[in-house]
Amino acid sequence: MSEDDSAVFDTQMVQKLRSIEERGVNPYPYRFDKKDAISGICERFAEIGHDKSIETVVTAGRVFIRRDHGKTIFADIGDDTGRIQVYIRKNDIGDDAFSFFSLFIERGDFIGVKGNVFRTRLGELTIWAEEITLLSKSIAMLPEKFHGLKDTEKRYRQRYIDLIVNDQVKSSFRTRSRVISMIRQFLDGNGFLEFETPVLQPVYGGANARPFTTHHHFLDQKYFLRIAPELYLKRLVVGGFEKVYEIARNFRNEDIDSDHNPEFTMVELYWAYRDYNDMMDLTEELITSIIERLNNGSTTIPFGEREISFKKPWKRISMEDVVKEYTGIEVLSHSPAELKTIGFEKGLIEFETLTTVREFLVLIFEQLVEQELTEPTFVYDFPVENSPLAKKHRVKEGFTERFELFINGFELANGFSELNDAIDQMERFQKQEERRKHGDAEAQMYDRDFVTALAYGMPPTGGVGIGIDRLLMLLTNNQSIKEVILFPQMKKEPVIHHSE
Repeated sequence: MSEDDSAVFDTQMVQKLRSIEERGVNPYPYRFDKKDAISGICERFAEIGHDKSIETVVTAGRVFIRRDHGKTIFADIGDDTGRIQVYIRKNDIGDDAFSFFSLFIERGDFIGVKGNVFRTRLGELTIWAEEITLLSKSIAMLPEKFHGLKDTEKRYRQRYIDLIVNDQVKSSFRTRSRVISMIRQFLDGNGFLEFETPVLQPVYGGANARPFTTHHHFLDQKYFLRIAPELYLKRLVVGGFEKVYEIARNFRNEDIDSDHNPEFTMVELYWAYRDYNDMMDLTEELITSIIERLNNGSTTIPFGEREISFKKPWKRISMEDVVKEYTGIEVLSHSPAELKTIGFEKGLIEFETLTTVREFLVLIFEQLVEQELTEPTFVYDFPVENSPLAKKHRVKEGFTERFELFINGFELANGFSELNDAIDQMERFQKQEERRKHGDAEAQMYDRDFVTALAYGMPPTGGVGIGIDRLLMLLTNNQSIKEVILFPQMKKEPVIHHSE
C-alpha cells in the first residue's frame, strides 16, 4: 500500500486496530443478532422511569459521542432510525471488557449493545449495558461534532460522511425514497404498469439534448445513453399496453448547475385515449397527493424564505398569454423584424438568427418569463418548431398540444397530446435531422423504427415526464439539485502526491 493510498487512515486509529488484532479479537466480525431498532426502543420505553426495565434489549449502531467518568462511560450510538445513550459501568460488564472499551472504542466505531432501559436523573432515555461487542473498527477520523461537515464540495464527494454527521441530509434522502414509493403507489393504484426500457440505445430520442456516447465492442456499434425513455414507452402503447410508466435514469451531456445534473431521475408515463388536458389533471393530482401525505394534509410547503401553495386548481395559461402577462408583448401581433428590435430593447441573447414569430415567442418566454413563475403554473400550447413529438394543435395553426409545468422558476414536468401520425412524425424527424446537419447538437435523431411502430397504429395518447430530482428540491426545501442526488457528478478531484 502506497502512502497516497493510506493517507486517509488515521495513524493512531490504525495502531489501535493492530492492538485489537494482537489481543485475538476480530475487529470486523461477520454478523450480529440485532433485535431492536433504536427508534423502537425509544417508542416502547417512552414512559419508563429511573428503574431499569425488566425487558432486555439488543441493538447496534455507530458511536457518535463518548464521555468518560472514571469507572463509568456514557456513549451515544445511532442506527438508521435514531440515537440513544448507553451507560457502561465497570462493575456490570467486567474489568476486561471495560478496559477494552476504554482503550479501543471511539467515535465512528460500530458496537453491539445488550442491556436494560432506564431514564437518567436528567431525563435521558438510556441503555444500561451488560454486554458490549465491537462490530467494526473505524480507522478514519469523523468530523468534530460541533463543527460538522461544512465543506460543500466534500459533502458531495464523500456523501457517506455527510450522511453520518448531518441528520438533515439523511432526512432529505429518506424523503426521496418515500416520494418515489408514493409515485409508484399512485400510478399502480390508477392501473398503470411499470416497465423497464433500454438505457443503451442505438438511436437516442425523446428530448432535445446532447447525449453521452459509447461503443459496443461485440456489435462494433455506437450506442448512446438514453436522454429519455419516451420512444420505447410509446412502442409499448403501440403494442397494446394502455397505461405504462417508468421511473427512469436519464443522461444528458450538458451543463451542471443548481437544477441540472448530467444523470437524473424522472417518471415518464403514457395513457392511451387521453390528451394533454388529462395529463395536466393527472400531474396536478399526483404531485398534490404526495405533498398532502408528506405534510399531514397541507398543500403549502416552505421553500427558501417563502411558501409555495399547491392548492388545486393550479394556474393554466397559454405561452402567448403568459408572455403578454409578464412582458406586455403581444408576440403574435408583430413581425420578425419588429421582434428583433424588441429583442435588442429587452436585452435578449441569441436571437439574431431567428426567422419566425413562433421562435421569438419561445425565446422571450425562456429568457424573460420562466424565472417569474414561482407558483405551480401549467404553460401550454408550444410552437411546433420545438415540439417534434407533440400532436399538432386541434385549433391553433403552427402550435402543438404540449405543456410544461413551472414551479419556482424551473420546469418540473413536460407533457403532450402524443403525435401518432406516422407521416407527420417522419417529416418532423427529417426537419430535426436538417438542424443536426447544420450544427444543432441537441436536435433529435431520426428514429426510423419508431416511425415504423407508429405506422402500425398508436391510439390517441397523452404523456408526461416529471423530474423527480427537481420535485425533491421543492419537497425538502433545497436550493441545489446536488442536495437531493446522493452522488452528483463533480469535476475530477486533483490528485495530491505526498513526498517520500
